Amino acid sequence: MDYVLAALVGCFIAAGIYLLLSRSVIRMLLGLVVFGNGVNLLIFTAGRLTRAAAPIVPAGLNQPDGPVANPLPQALILTAIVIGFAVFSFLLVLAFRAYQTLDADNTDTMRVAEPVDEPNPPLSY
Repeated sequence: MDYVLAALVGCFIAAGIYLLLSRSVIRMLLGLVVFGNGVNLLIFTAGRLTRAAAPIVPAGLNQPDGPVANPLPQALILTAIVIGFAVFSFLLVLAFRAYQTLDADNTDTMRVAEPVDEPNPPLSY
């Protein structure tokens, strides 16, 4: 099962990088989401997938009896999902506003900082 998840993580990260290298802003955002999901799955896989008991220490013992689930990767992934969704929402609104202002989705046509007809900026101040 770990090999299948490792291959899935590789596919997610490869697809995310491919989409991030695109010129379209929307594809870049989708690539960021796919890449983030690949990293989340990588962290989840690194935390060992088991159907062990909950990590609760019974009364009178210093450590749990037998194998238990590791709660740290699960907590990290939940936090990463919330932060990733917030960043994606912000970047989606930012891309929409850029599209409204510049009337372009392609990054080559969004180059407002370097107009063609204007003189070069001063090299020193």
